Amino acid sequence: MKKFFEEFKAFALKGNVMDMAVGVLIGGAFSGIVTSLTENFINPIIGCIGGAEVQGKIHLLGDNYINYGAFITAVINFLIMAFIIFLLMKGINALMAIGKKKEEPAPTTTKKCPYCKTEIDIEATRCPHCTSVLEES
Repeated sequence: MKKFFEEFKAFALKGNVMDMAVGVLIGGAFSGIVTSLTENFINPIIGCIGGAEVQGKIHLLGDNYINYGAFITAVINFLIMAFIIFLLMKGINALMAIGKKKEEPAPTTTKKCPYCKTEIDIEATRCPHCTSVLEES
C-alpha cells in the first residue's frame, strides 16, 4: 500500500498534472466571466436588434417548457470560449516558435540521369539503368 501512495504522489506532483489542474481551475473561473459577458452584454444587444428574444421559452403541457433562450446563451458562451482558446493557443505556439531553429533541408543524395531521367546516386559516374557515362558537374 505504501508503494501505491508513493506512485500516486509522484504522478500527482508531475508538472503536466499540476499544469492541467491549474488550467481547469482558471478555465472554470473564466467560464463565469464569459457567461456574465453573454448574459449581461451580448443578450441585451441581441434583444435590441430586431426585437430578438434570447430569454425565450416554448411552453409545453403543464409546467414544462423548452428554454431555447438558455440554449442560445450556452452556444454563444461556447463560441466565445472556443475563440479565446484558439487565440491563446495561437499566441502560445508563436511564442514557442521564437526560440526554435529552422530545420535545414537534408542534403541531396541523388541526381537524375540526363539521358533516361531515373534517379541515381549523386556520386555515380555511369547510370546503372541506361549505362550512359555521366558528365562530372
